Amino acid sequence: MVGKYKVITLCGSTRFKDAFLEAQKRLTLDGNIVISVGLFGHSGDEEVWKEGTKEMLDDMHKRKIDMADEIYVLNVGGYIGSSTRSEIEYARATGKTVSFLVNNTQQDTKNNY
Repeated sequence: MVGKYKVITLCGSTRFKDAFLEAQKRLTLDGNIVISVGLFGHSGDEEVWKEGTKEMLDDMHKRKIDMADEIYVLNVGGYIGSSTRSEIEYARATGKTVSFLVNNTQQDTKNNY
């Protein structure tokens, strides 16, 4: 398994902290380099809500997408919020592969948000 590793940035609502941790573990064991969020604002990291911090973190996450080969969207229960929607649009605009935890079989995943 030693060799060139795909880089995957995780995207999704920070309310799904457990899903982030599980995906990070699974994707790492599958031989990928995984980039995740630094804080979980919707799961108790109150620092996110200080003035200017959320905006900085959103921009920083787009830089993480720049470093990745693809993004993996943690759309637990099909949920995709506005920040994640923006990250999906950014990833697609920059030619990244976009994968989803939950694929909606009634919609094409390109429009799954």
